[in-house]
Amino acid sequence: MKTVRRLIYRSVASSATLVALAFAALAFFIDFVEESQDLGKNGYTVLDALWTCLLMQVRHIYDLMPIALLIGGILALSRMAQTSEFTILRTGGLGPWRALQLLAGLGLMAALLVAGIGNWAVPLAEQVLTQQHARFSNQQQLTLGRGGTWLREKREVPSMGTHTITVNVGSALSEGEFGLVRIFEFDARGQLTRRVSARTARVDALPRNGPPVPADDGDGSVWRLKDVTDTRWLSHDHLTQDAALAGVKVIDERKLPTLEWPSGLTPLVVSASVLPPESMSAFALWRYTRHLASNAQAAQRYEIQFWKKSFYPLVCLVMIALALPFAYLHARSGSMSLKIFGGIMLGISFVLINHISSHLGLLQNWQPWLAAAAPSLLYLLLSMSVFAWLVRYQ
Repeated sequence: MKTVRRLIYRSVASSATLVALAFAALAFFIDFVEESQDLGKNGYTVLDALWTCLLMQVRHIYDLMPIALLIGGILALSRMAQTSEFTILRTGGLGPWRALQLLAGLGLMAALLVAGIGNWAVPLAEQVLTQQHARFSNQQQLTLGRGGTWLREKREVPSMGTHTITVNVGSALSEGEFGLVRIFEFDARGQLTRRVSARTARVDALPRNGPPVPADDGDGSVWRLKDVTDTRWLSHDHLTQDAALAGVKVIDERKLPTLEWPSGLTPLVVSASVLPPESMSAFALWRYTRHLASNAQAAQRYEIQFWKKSFYPLVCLVMIALALPFAYLHARSGSMSLKIFGGIMLGISFVLINHISSHLGLLQNWQPWLAAAAPSLLYLLLSMSVFAWLVRYQ
Protein backbone atom coordinates (compact mmCIF):
# COMPACT_ATOMS: atom_id res chain seq x y z
CA MET A 1 0.00 0.00 0.00
CA LYS A 2 2.97 2.31 0.51
CA THR A 3 3.77 2.00 -3.20
CA VAL A 4 0.18 2.88 -4.12
CA ARG A 5 0.21 5.85 -1.75
CA ARG A 6 3.51 7.07 -3.18
CA LEU A 7 2.20 6.72 -6.75
CA ILE A 8 -1.03 8.64 -6.09
CA TYR A 9 0.61 11.32 -3.93
CA ARG A 10 3.39 11.98 -6.45
CA SER A 11 0.97 12.17 -9.36
CA VAL A 12 -1.56 14.45 -7.64
CA ALA A 13 1.06 16.66 -5.98
CA SER A 14 3.02 17.20 -9.21
CA SER A 15 -0.13 18.04 -11.16
CA ALA A 16 -1.41 20.41 -8.45
CA THR A 17 2.00 22.13 -8.30
CA LEU A 18 2.00 22.69 -12.06
CA VAL A 19 -1.53 24.10 -11.94
CA ALA A 20 -0.62 26.41 -9.03
CA LEU A 21 2.47 27.65 -10.89
CA ALA A 22 0.38 28.27 -14.01
CA PHE A 23 -2.14 30.30 -11.99
CA ALA A 24 0.67 32.21 -10.28
CA ALA A 25 2.36 32.98 -13.61
CA LEU A 26 -0.91 34.31 -15.04
CA ALA A 27 -1.55 36.41 -11.93
CA PHE A 28 2.04 37.71 -12.01
CA PHE A 29 1.64 38.82 -15.63
CA ILE A 30 -1.63 40.63 -14.88
CA ASP A 31 -0.15 42.31 -11.79
CA PHE A 32 2.96 43.40 -13.65
CA VAL A 33 0.93 44.95 -16.47
CA GLU A 34 -1.01 46.93 -13.86
CA GLU A 35 2.12 47.94 -11.91
CA SER A 36 3.94 49.00 -15.09
CA GLN A 37 1.57 51.97 -15.37
CA ASP A 38 3.35 53.50 -12.34
CA LEU A 39 6.89 53.05 -13.64
CA GLY A 40 8.94 56.23 -13.31
CA LYS A 41 6.63 57.79 -10.70
CA ASN A 42 8.46 58.76 -7.49
CA GLY A 43 11.45 56.62 -8.51
CA TYR A 44 9.41 53.46 -9.07
CA THR A 45 11.62 51.15 -11.17
CA VAL A 46 11.13 47.84 -12.97
CA LEU A 47 12.84 46.00 -10.11
CA ASP A 48 10.45 47.61 -7.64
CA ALA A 49 7.50 46.52 -9.79
CA LEU A 50 8.84 42.96 -9.99
CA TRP A 51 9.32 42.85 -6.22
CA THR A 52 5.78 44.17 -5.68
CA CYS A 53 4.35 41.51 -8.00
CA LEU A 54 6.29 38.76 -6.22
CA LEU A 55 4.85 39.89 -2.89
CA MET A 56 1.35 39.77 -4.39
CA GLN A 57 1.84 36.16 -5.45
CA VAL A 58 1.92 34.99 -1.82
CA ARG A 59 -1.72 35.98 -1.42
CA HIS A 60 -2.65 34.59 -4.84
CA ILE A 61 -1.09 31.21 -4.07
CA TYR A 62 -2.92 31.07 -0.75
CA ASP A 63 -6.26 31.84 -2.41
CA LEU A 64 -5.77 29.48 -5.36
CA MET A 65 -4.09 26.49 -3.71
CA PRO A 66 -7.32 24.57 -2.93
CA ILE A 67 -8.54 25.12 -6.49
CA ALA A 68 -5.14 24.05 -7.84
CA LEU A 69 -5.42 20.90 -5.71
CA LEU A 70 -8.87 20.21 -7.16
CA ILE A 71 -7.80 20.68 -10.79
CA GLY A 72 -4.49 18.89 -10.21
CA GLY A 73 -6.32 15.99 -8.58
CA ILE A 74 -8.79 15.77 -11.46
CA LEU A 75 -5.94 15.91 -13.97
CA ALA A 76 -3.86 13.23 -12.22
CA LEU A 77 -6.71 10.83 -11.44
CA SER A 78 -8.25 11.20 -14.91
CA ARG A 79 -4.86 10.47 -16.48
CA MET A 80 -4.50 7.37 -14.30
CA ALA A 81 -8.01 6.26 -15.33
CA GLN A 82 -7.24 6.90 -18.99
CA THR A 83 -4.07 4.80 -18.89
CA SER A 84 -5.87 2.05 -16.91
CA GLU A 85 -3.57 2.56 -13.90
CA PHE A 86 -6.51 3.31 -11.64
CA THR A 87 -8.39 0.31 -13.01
CA ILE A 88 -5.46 -1.93 -12.06
CA LEU A 89 -5.39 -0.38 -8.58
CA ARG A 90 -9.13 -1.03 -8.19
CA THR A 91 -8.64 -4.63 -9.29
CA GLY A 92 -5.90 -4.93 -6.67
CA GLY A 93 -8.33 -3.96 -3.91
CA LEU A 94 -8.31 -0.15 -3.90
CA GLY A 95 -11.96 0.51 -3.19
CA PRO A 96 -13.60 3.93 -2.91
CA TRP A 97 -13.22 4.09 0.88
CA ARG A 98 -9.53 3.23 0.74
CA ALA A 99 -8.96 5.71 -2.09
CA LEU A 100 -10.72 8.40 -0.07
CA GLN A 101 -8.52 7.67 2.95
CA LEU A 102 -5.37 7.91 0.83
CA LEU A 103 -6.41 11.23 -0.70
CA ALA A 104 -7.50 12.55 2.71
CA GLY A 105 -3.92 12.16 3.90
CA LEU A 106 -2.70 14.24 0.98
CA GLY A 107 -5.45 16.79 1.59
CA LEU A 108 -4.42 17.06 5.25
CA MET A 109 -0.81 17.79 4.29
CA ALA A 110 -2.03 20.44 1.83
CA ALA A 111 -4.25 21.92 4.58
CA LEU A 112 -1.25 22.28 6.91
CA LEU A 113 0.68 24.01 4.12
CA VAL A 114 -2.21 26.40 3.41
CA ALA A 115 -2.56 27.16 7.14
CA GLY A 116 1.14 28.01 7.34
CA ILE A 117 0.97 30.28 4.30
CA GLY A 118 -2.21 32.01 5.48
CA ASN A 119 -1.07 32.63 9.05
CA TRP A 120 2.58 33.44 8.48
CA ALA A 121 3.55 34.16 4.88
CA VAL A 122 0.47 36.20 3.86
CA PRO A 123 0.54 38.65 6.84
CA LEU A 124 4.29 39.13 6.40
CA ALA A 125 3.99 39.71 2.64
CA GLU A 126 1.04 42.09 3.10
CA GLN A 127 2.99 44.07 5.69
CA VAL A 128 5.98 44.48 3.35
CA LEU A 129 3.63 45.26 0.46
CA THR A 130 1.93 48.00 2.49
CA GLN A 131 5.30 49.57 3.23
CA GLN A 132 6.23 49.25 -0.45
CA HIS A 133 3.09 51.10 -1.55
CA ALA A 134 3.56 53.80 1.08
CA ARG A 135 7.19 54.25 0.06
CA PHE A 136 6.34 55.14 -3.53
CA SER A 137 3.09 57.00 -2.97
CA ASN A 138 2.92 60.75 -3.28
CA GLN A 139 2.20 61.21 0.42
CA GLN A 140 4.83 58.68 1.57
CA GLN A 141 2.11 57.17 3.74
CA LEU A 142 -0.88 54.90 3.57
CA THR A 143 -4.13 56.81 4.06
CA LEU A 144 -6.66 54.79 6.06
CA GLY A 145 -9.86 55.86 4.36
CA ARG A 146 -11.66 59.18 4.59
CA GLY A 147 -11.96 59.21 8.40
CA GLY A 148 -9.02 56.98 9.28
CA THR A 149 -9.39 54.09 11.66
CA TRP A 150 -10.92 54.29 15.13
CA LEU A 151 -9.97 52.44 18.32
CA ARG A 152 -11.57 52.49 21.73
CA GLU A 153 -10.67 51.34 25.22
CA LYS A 154 -12.02 51.79 28.73
CA ARG A 155 -9.88 52.82 31.68
CA GLU A 156 -10.70 52.89 35.38
CA VAL A 157 -9.70 56.23 36.96
CA PRO A 158 -9.55 56.24 40.81
CA SER A 159 -12.47 58.18 42.35
CA MET A 160 -13.63 59.26 38.88
CA GLY A 161 -15.18 56.09 37.47
CA THR A 162 -14.67 54.54 34.06
CA HIS A 163 -13.23 56.78 31.35
CA THR A 164 -13.59 55.96 27.66
CA ILE A 165 -10.58 56.55 25.40
CA THR A 166 -11.20 56.92 21.66
CA VAL A 167 -8.22 57.01 19.28
CA ASN A 168 -8.32 58.11 15.65
CA VAL A 169 -5.38 57.17 13.39
CA GLY A 170 -5.29 59.01 10.07
CA SER A 171 -2.48 57.22 8.21
CA ALA A 172 0.15 54.49 8.50
CA LEU A 173 3.72 55.67 7.89
CA SER A 174 5.65 52.44 8.52
CA GLU A 175 5.56 49.43 10.80
CA GLY A 176 4.43 50.65 14.22
CA GLU A 177 4.45 54.33 13.18
CA PHE A 178 1.31 56.33 12.37
CA GLY A 179 0.39 59.86 11.35
CA LEU A 180 -2.37 62.33 12.22
CA VAL A 181 -3.25 60.78 15.57
CA ARG A 182 -6.03 62.16 17.77
CA ILE A 183 -6.89 60.87 21.25
CA PHE A 184 -10.18 61.74 22.96
CA GLU A 185 -10.89 61.02 26.62
CA PHE A 186 -14.46 61.03 27.98
CA ASP A 187 -15.41 60.85 31.64
CA ALA A 188 -18.01 58.57 33.22
CA ARG A 189 -20.80 61.00 32.19
CA GLY A 190 -19.68 60.93 28.56
CA GLN A 191 -18.25 64.46 28.62
CA LEU A 192 -15.04 65.25 26.79
CA THR A 193 -12.25 65.96 29.29
CA ARG A 194 -9.10 65.75 27.16
CA ARG A 195 -8.02 65.83 23.53
CA VAL A 196 -4.49 65.04 22.35
CA SER A 197 -3.48 65.68 18.74
CA ALA A 198 -0.12 64.59 17.33
CA ARG A 199 1.51 64.76 13.93
CA THR A 200 3.09 61.30 14.31
CA ALA A 201 3.02 58.48 16.84
CA ARG A 202 5.10 55.37 17.35
CA VAL A 203 3.48 52.48 19.22
CA ASP A 204 5.86 50.31 21.27
CA ALA A 205 5.16 47.46 23.64
CA LEU A 206 4.80 48.55 27.25
CA PRO A 207 8.07 48.03 29.19
CA ARG A 208 7.96 45.56 32.07
CA ASN A 209 8.77 48.32 34.55
CA GLY A 210 6.28 50.75 32.98
CA PRO A 211 3.09 52.07 34.55
CA PRO A 212 0.28 49.52 34.98
CA VAL A 213 -2.31 49.88 32.23
CA PRO A 214 -5.41 47.68 32.03
CA ALA A 215 -5.40 45.84 28.72
CA ASP A 216 -7.45 43.12 27.11
CA ASP A 217 -4.74 40.52 27.58
CA GLY A 218 -2.70 41.90 30.45
CA ASP A 219 -0.15 43.95 28.48
CA GLY A 220 -0.32 47.28 26.69
CA SER A 221 1.70 49.84 24.78
CA VAL A 222 3.35 53.23 24.93
CA TRP A 223 2.41 55.79 22.30
CA ARG A 224 5.39 58.10 21.66
CA LEU A 225 3.72 61.20 20.23
CA LYS A 226 5.48 64.06 18.41
CA ASP A 227 4.34 67.65 17.72
CA VAL A 228 1.61 67.37 20.32
CA THR A 229 -1.31 69.64 21.18
CA ASP A 230 -2.72 68.64 24.58
CA THR A 231 -6.11 70.19 25.40
CA ARG A 232 -7.84 69.63 28.75
CA TRP A 233 -11.34 70.73 29.80
CA LEU A 234 -11.02 71.83 33.41
CA SER A 235 -14.74 71.98 34.19
CA HIS A 236 -17.85 71.49 32.07
CA ASP A 237 -19.94 73.18 34.74
CA HIS A 238 -18.40 76.56 33.78
CA LEU A 239 -19.13 76.28 30.06
CA THR A 240 -21.66 79.10 30.15
CA GLN A 241 -21.88 82.56 28.64
CA ASP A 242 -21.59 84.20 32.07
CA ALA A 243 -18.45 82.25 32.84
CA ALA A 244 -16.93 83.25 29.52
CA LEU A 245 -17.68 86.94 30.19
CA ALA A 246 -16.21 86.62 33.66
CA GLY A 247 -13.00 85.21 32.22
CA VAL A 248 -13.22 81.84 33.95
CA LYS A 249 -10.59 79.49 32.49
CA VAL A 250 -12.20 76.23 31.44
CA ILE A 251 -9.67 75.00 28.84
CA ASP A 252 -5.96 74.39 29.27
CA GLU A 253 -4.05 73.92 25.99
CA ARG A 254 -0.36 73.16 25.72
CA LYS A 255 2.03 72.62 22.83
CA LEU A 256 4.56 69.84 23.46
CA PRO A 257 7.38 68.50 21.25
CA THR A 258 6.87 64.95 22.55
CA LEU A 259 4.53 63.07 24.86
CA GLU A 260 4.44 59.47 26.07
CA TRP A 261 0.93 58.11 26.46
CA PRO A 262 0.50 54.65 28.08
CA SER A 263 -2.41 52.68 26.69
CA GLY A 264 -4.12 49.34 27.01
CA LEU A 265 -4.18 49.09 23.21
CA THR A 266 -1.49 46.54 22.38
CA PRO A 267 0.74 46.98 19.30
CA LEU A 268 -0.94 43.93 17.76
CA VAL A 269 -4.40 45.49 18.13
CA VAL A 270 -3.23 48.80 16.68
CA SER A 271 -1.55 47.10 13.72
CA ALA A 272 -4.64 44.97 13.14
CA SER A 273 -6.88 48.05 12.99
CA VAL A 274 -5.01 49.49 9.99
CA LEU A 275 -4.86 46.25 7.99
CA PRO A 276 -7.66 44.67 5.98
CA PRO A 277 -8.95 41.58 7.84
CA GLU A 278 -8.17 39.36 4.84
CA SER A 279 -4.42 39.93 5.34
CA MET A 280 -4.36 39.14 9.08
CA SER A 281 -3.47 35.85 10.74
CA ALA A 282 -6.08 33.86 12.64
CA PHE A 283 -4.39 34.72 15.95
CA ALA A 284 -4.36 38.46 15.16
CA LEU A 285 -8.03 38.29 14.16
CA TRP A 286 -8.91 36.49 17.39
CA ARG A 287 -7.07 39.08 19.49
CA TYR A 288 -8.69 41.95 17.61
CA THR A 289 -12.21 40.53 17.91
CA ARG A 290 -11.65 40.16 21.66
CA HIS A 291 -10.66 43.82 21.84
CA LEU A 292 -13.70 44.94 19.83
CA ALA A 293 -16.09 42.82 21.90
CA SER A 294 -14.67 44.05 25.21
CA ASN A 295 -15.22 47.66 24.09
CA ALA A 296 -18.75 47.11 22.75
CA GLN A 297 -17.71 47.61 19.11
CA ALA A 298 -19.02 45.75 16.07
CA ALA A 299 -16.83 42.70 15.52
CA GLN A 300 -18.90 40.54 13.17
CA ARG A 301 -16.81 41.33 10.08
CA TYR A 302 -13.62 40.26 11.85
CA GLU A 303 -15.29 37.25 13.46
CA ILE A 304 -16.42 36.00 10.03
CA GLN A 305 -12.89 36.50 8.69
CA PHE A 306 -11.46 34.65 11.70
CA TRP A 307 -13.65 31.63 11.04
CA LYS A 308 -12.93 31.80 7.30
CA LYS A 309 -9.21 31.83 8.05
CA SER A 310 -9.68 28.87 10.40
CA PHE A 311 -11.84 26.81 8.02
CA TYR A 312 -10.06 27.64 4.78
CA PRO A 313 -7.24 25.05 5.10
CA LEU A 314 -9.90 22.34 5.47
CA VAL A 315 -11.18 23.30 2.01
CA CYS A 316 -8.24 21.26 0.69
CA LEU A 317 -9.89 18.12 2.08
CA VAL A 318 -13.17 19.05 0.40
CA MET A 319 -11.48 19.72 -2.94
CA ILE A 320 -9.53 16.47 -2.96
CA ALA A 321 -12.76 14.61 -2.16
CA LEU A 322 -14.43 16.35 -5.12
CA ALA A 323 -11.61 15.20 -7.40
CA LEU A 324 -11.99 11.50 -6.53
CA PRO A 325 -15.21 10.79 -8.54
CA PHE A 326 -13.46 11.88 -11.74
CA ALA A 327 -11.21 8.82 -11.48
CA TYR A 328 -14.27 6.55 -11.84
CA LEU A 329 -15.65 8.18 -14.97
CA HIS A 330 -15.10 6.13 -18.11
CA ALA A 331 -12.44 7.49 -20.47
CA ARG A 332 -13.86 8.75 -23.72
CA SER A 333 -12.52 10.83 -26.55
CA GLY A 334 -12.13 14.40 -25.39
CA SER A 335 -13.24 13.55 -21.83
CA MET A 336 -9.99 14.83 -20.27
CA SER A 337 -10.62 18.43 -21.37
CA LEU A 338 -14.23 18.20 -20.17
CA LYS A 339 -13.11 16.96 -16.76
CA ILE A 340 -10.60 19.79 -16.41
CA PHE A 341 -13.26 22.28 -17.50
CA GLY A 342 -15.62 20.83 -14.91
CA GLY A 343 -12.95 21.19 -12.23
CA ILE A 344 -12.36 24.83 -13.18
CA MET A 345 -16.10 25.53 -13.00
CA LEU A 346 -16.32 23.86 -9.58
CA GLY A 347 -13.40 25.95 -8.33
CA ILE A 348 -14.82 29.22 -9.68
CA SER A 349 -18.25 28.47 -8.22
CA PHE A 350 -16.69 27.79 -4.81
CA VAL A 351 -14.80 31.11 -4.87
CA LEU A 352 -17.99 33.00 -5.79
CA ILE A 353 -20.11 31.29 -3.14
CA ASN A 354 -17.37 31.78 -0.55
CA HIS A 355 -17.37 35.55 -1.17
CA ILE A 356 -21.16 35.81 -1.33
CA SER A 357 -21.52 33.88 1.93
CA SER A 358 -19.43 36.43 3.84
CA HIS A 359 -21.52 39.35 2.58
CA LEU A 360 -24.78 37.51 3.26
CA GLY A 361 -23.57 36.75 6.77
CA LEU A 362 -23.04 40.45 7.43
CA LEU A 363 -26.34 41.51 5.85
CA GLN A 364 -28.50 38.77 7.39
CA ASN A 365 -26.67 38.76 10.75
CA TRP A 366 -25.76 35.08 10.54
CA GLN A 367 -23.59 33.39 13.10
CA PRO A 368 -19.98 34.13 12.04
CA TRP A 369 -18.93 30.48 12.01
CA LEU A 370 -21.94 29.56 9.85
CA ALA A 371 -21.25 32.32 7.31
CA ALA A 372 -17.63 31.15 7.06
CA ALA A 373 -18.32 27.41 6.97
CA ALA A 374 -21.43 27.34 4.73
CA PRO A 375 -19.58 27.07 1.36
CA SER A 376 -17.26 24.33 2.64
CA LEU A 377 -20.18 22.41 4.16
CA LEU A 378 -22.15 22.72 0.92
CA TYR A 379 -19.33 21.36 -1.22
CA LEU A 380 -18.49 18.69 1.35
CA LEU A 381 -22.11 17.52 1.13
CA LEU A 382 -21.80 17.48 -2.67
CA SER A 383 -18.58 15.46 -2.60
CA MET A 384 -19.94 12.98 -0.03
CA SER A 385 -23.12 12.52 -2.08
CA VAL A 386 -21.10 11.67 -5.16
CA PHE A 387 -18.86 9.43 -3.07
CA ALA A 388 -21.89 7.57 -1.66
CA TRP A 389 -23.00 6.97 -5.23
CA LEU A 390 -19.56 5.55 -6.03
CA VAL A 391 -19.66 3.18 -3.06
CA ARG A 392 -23.08 1.90 -4.08
CA TYR A 393 -22.71 1.51 -7.82
CA GLN A 394 -18.97 1.14 -8.53
